[in-house]
Amino acid sequence: MKKTAQLSLLENTVKEIGFSLRYEKGNFLGGECRLRDDNVVVVNKFLPLEGKIYTLAQVISRINPPGLSLDVTKIIDRLVVNNLFSGKENG
Repeated sequence: MKKTAQLSLLENTVKEIGFSLRYEKGNFLGGECRLRDDNVVVVNKFLPLEGKIYTLAQVISRINPPGLSLDVTKIIDRLVVNNLFSGKENG
């Protein structure tokens, strides 16, 4: 699957599980945050495509909602779960 398709799939998944998605500029890596009981995922808009994909995969894996599609699960397993076991972190 192309990286742009992966990003779109992860963006849609974040929205489907009830989070708002915002791309903002700033000196941060991104992730989930709560603003007055609103679930918001904020991603640094200056991250490269791979960084945006990794950030969204990390957030989705932390939320761990039921019923994720097989494609989303594969992306999370490849990027997040494998990095946890290898001792590496990207972002």
